[in-house]
Amino acid sequence: MQKRLRQWYLQQARPLPWRKTQDPYLIWVSEVMLQQTTSTAVIPYYEKFTKKFPTLGSLANAPIEDVLEAWSGLGYYSRAKNLHAAAQDLSKIPFPKTYAELIKFKGFGPYTSRSVASLAFKEPVGVLDGNVIRILCRLNGLKLNWWEKKNRERLQTLADQWVQNEDSSILNQAMMELGATLCSPKKPACLLCPLRQDCIAFKRHEAHILPVPKPRKTKEIWEWSPRLLIYKKRLALAENDYAPFLKGQTLLPGKARRLKRPPSNFDYKHNVTHYEIYVKARLEKIKSQKKFPKRNIRWVPLQDIKKYIPLSLVQKALHLHLF
Repeated sequence: MQKRLRQWYLQQARPLPWRKTQDPYLIWVSEVMLQQTTSTAVIPYYEKFTKKFPTLGSLANAPIEDVLEAWSGLGYYSRAKNLHAAAQDLSKIPFPKTYAELIKFKGFGPYTSRSVASLAFKEPVGVLDGNVIRILCRLNGLKLNWWEKKNRERLQTLADQWVQNEDSSILNQAMMELGATLCSPKKPACLLCPLRQDCIAFKRHEAHILPVPKPRKTKEIWEWSPRLLIYKKRLALAENDYAPFLKGQTLLPGKARRLKRPPSNFDYKHNVTHYEIYVKARLEKIKSQKKFPKRNIRWVPLQDIKKYIPLSLVQKALHLHLF
């Protein structure tokens, strides 16, 4: 199976830009971007980002505002912040070559650390993303709750077994490529799959029901009331310590409350994961900063605002009331 999958990948792999390098920094950037985003959508962002920050050092030395601006459009801005923080630490040492070393750094979870160690340094560890989980469940006919810890550990063991005595860089990319192209969530192209003769789900006609679907989180309705505080052509920003959505991200000062039903009066609606957010923003031009604590509020020039806060949730409020 390893041989067939490797041959298929070498013949059919898409020419994605991050597959042309062994640079662990560039591979790391691509893997972070690919979380929650498709390969096709990532390409222009990857090329733009790596042109601006071509090396680990260039990213480490850049202001976080420039990093967030370059990340704009990809969403999940905590990933960009973790990438920047880890780059600052990694730039001081030789780039770690193993999963066990990489996972100690900010933003390097089990998947990212294994993928970088494998793709850049050929460490024989399997990667476990959504594509690989889907393939392993179908191939082995596993009807399990793959999101539970014990089952993810079982799947991780299977993924590790797949890359033993082989080039883990090729095999891991082959697994992810197979899941992205043929072994898709809906209507998998089983007849084109190089592993179909060994696939239990294919033999049982169960590919369409595997893996077991993860229960969706219950939708929560929230009202967000941000304050657009303007002082001498500067806008007040605050770290979000008051709302469950975008926790810890830079937002506008304000309040949030959970509702049982959608409000009748609001400026716009925005969705973040399972949060349905109804926004009612208020513009306030103030004459003094004295009543706003410096530790919670920072004032940034209006013309540079997107550098500091690229989140579309906030940009909508700015365009509605300021621009």
